Amino acid sequence: MRVLVTGGAGFIGSAVVQALIEAGHQPVVIDSLRADVHGGDAYGAGPEARPVPPVDELIVADVRDHGAVAVALAGVDVVVHLAAKVGLGVDLDDLEDYVSTNDLGTAVLLRAMAQSSPTPVRRLVLAGSMVVYGEGAYTCSEHGPVAPGPRRQSDLEAGRFEPPCPVCARPLTPGLVTEDAAADPRNGYAATKLHQEHLCAVWARETGGTVAALRFHNVYGPGMPKDTPYAGVAAIFRSALDRGVAPVVLEDGHQRRDFVEVSDVARAVVAAVEVEPSPSVPAFRAYNVGSGRVGTIGELATLLAATMAGPAPVITGGFRLGDVRHVTASSDRAAAELGWRARVSLADGIKAFAAAPMRG
Repeated sequence: MRVLVTGGAGFIGSAVVQALIEAGHQPVVIDSLRADVHGGDAYGAGPEARPVPPVDELIVADVRDHGAVAVALAGVDVVVHLAAKVGLGVDLDDLEDYVSTNDLGTAVLLRAMAQSSPTPVRRLVLAGSMVVYGEGAYTCSEHGPVAPGPRRQSDLEAGRFEPPCPVCARPLTPGLVTEDAAADPRNGYAATKLHQEHLCAVWARETGGTVAALRFHNVYGPGMPKDTPYAGVAAIFRSALDRGVAPVVLEDGHQRRDFVEVSDVARAVVAAVEVEPSPSVPAFRAYNVGSGRVGTIGELATLLAATMAGPAPVITGGFRLGDVRHVTASSDRAAAELGWRARVSLADGIKAFAAAPMRG
């Protein structure tokens, strides 16, 4: 199949393009190569640049450019929409850029897909995110499954990091979040990722198309950008260690996350591209994409520091108001409906990541 990959020159996009090629597909890439994502090391630029993959076409344009997107869609069977501004952000000054890049960009793409000719594109794989959940799944010994609200600044300042039961204030037990959990975005980026899903669901209803929204959990691996506040936590830790500096871990390091290696994420995208639509599956379908293993932020920092023979992490007790305490995935739906499960262990993934060049 001919597959348009928006953001195909990025960290995850590069891995997806390579996986599509290996699976026998013909990817076409559209990417703006924006500096806050790529630094100086986009395709073919800089000493650490990756070689240009043998794509049919590499279109350097913003996904908000309707004309460029319309050209890129020619002859395409499936769209993989990865182009986005990612990360928690620095402050509210980022908000307009998040909304414009993520929401307007998605709207432009969907309109172009609806108008594409001679054969409209009716299959979309969306790069979603676990951030749409806010906090993950919790159970109270008294009240069963509950959804704690945002943590209060006064609690965080006092080192009370665990969210209490919203009914009785008892301690909670974190568990695995499923795709049926209510959405509760806690920051601007998360709000835009949820809005992307809503826009795609509208497109599916109005066009008869189908959407697989892959809610990526904490993706790490070769090709991550370095020295940027918008990168994932693994890249932030790795950048510090490359400078000989101890990784700084916020809160107490016990925040639970699901760290999934980028090659596994790329395989999930290929599985979603190739799956045959089923009448029993809704036109818009969300899938968690996680490793299936519960880890912690502190564990990741410790493992990466040990692998790189660097200084041990420093636990600061600091916090960011937009962060959640625990969110880990059940990826059973992806296994059942896409035939996908992660393969790369955290130890093997971190070993490869520690030795690979970063971009930027």
